[in-house]
Amino acid sequence: MPTSGSGSGSRPPTIADVASAAGVSRTTVSHALNGLGKVDPRTRERVKRVATELGYRPNLRAQRLRRGQAKAIALASSMPFAVAAGPSRLGFYMEIAAAAAESALLHGYALVLVPPVESGSGLHSVDIDGAIVVEPDENDAAAAHLKERGLPYVALGRPVAPDEAAPYVDLRGELVTELLLAHLREQGAQRPALLIGAGRRHSSVDARAAYERVAAEFGWTPIVATAPEAGGEQAGYERCAELLARHPGIDAVCALVDAFAVGAVRAIRDSGRAVPDDVMVVTRYDGLRARTCEPPLTAVDLHLDRAASDAVELLLGRLRDEGAAAATAAPPPEPRVIARASSLRVTDPR
Repeated sequence: MPTSGSGSGSRPPTIADVASAAGVSRTTVSHALNGLGKVDPRTRERVKRVATELGYRPNLRAQRLRRGQAKAIALASSMPFAVAAGPSRLGFYMEIAAAAAESALLHGYALVLVPPVESGSGLHSVDIDGAIVVEPDENDAAAAHLKERGLPYVALGRPVAPDEAAPYVDLRGELVTELLLAHLREQGAQRPALLIGAGRRHSSVDARAAYERVAAEFGWTPIVATAPEAGGEQAGYERCAELLARHPGIDAVCALVDAFAVGAVRAIRDSGRAVPDDVMVVTRYDGLRARTCEPPLTAVDLHLDRAASDAVELLLGRLRDEGAAAATAAPPPEPRVIARASSLRVTDPR
């Protein structure tokens, strides 16, 4: 008689035990528990009930081997450590990872975190079925590794490469920039500058387009500076210092990378100016860097939990039926500006 595995020294029940107790073959048990084949609904329910009563748990490793699936997806990024590490490691990337892991687990998939991709990346060998690439650059290393392996992937953030056909979740870069600039204008800014990454991620490309459009609308002289993402906070400091020296009339800096924004605050202070009285500072991501900066940085709620969950759904849809997968997911809720001391000059009457 099969044992349930509940007593002392008992062994875990096997598929053979379930088959014997249910009076069916092992193949029928496998089909019934995995939704395969043509099994009479009453038989399927009986098998499931018996499996539950016995405490049977399927051998996931054996299932993966039979199906040729890893039942794992990766979260990958080519964002440099100078941006992705430090306080940001507990912010942007991990906020995405937490939501993506929960969503993946609901579908029976594990989430593998891949550190910023460089030459010899683990993406060449890690056992996964597909991946989510966070804000791919124009010649993105993570995307290139996945293509080499023939693995499907989706992007969190609009890909900017002209030949890139990966499905994506739009983080609405232009709207985010427009909201930040509107906030600065409400606070009295008349000569704001834009500081973005030197690469071609959608966040930089979209921010420049939105900034130039808004500047033309309000008659601002466009002042755009770029800094290498790999330079992190120090690069933001140096570029902001140069901006202040060349354009002493700047009264606000919209630094999309949070590490740049923290560096910009230091540069403004070292120039003898005050934040926000002389120069306001805002950034894109409402994460740990924004909240712990002194003064705290005005930032944007990007609804990353929803965006990450949508990216998982988009990827799993592609894994189930690549030809029928959607090209984009519905955008997350509209981003919202979180106003803080780095830009608040005028008391909000609301």
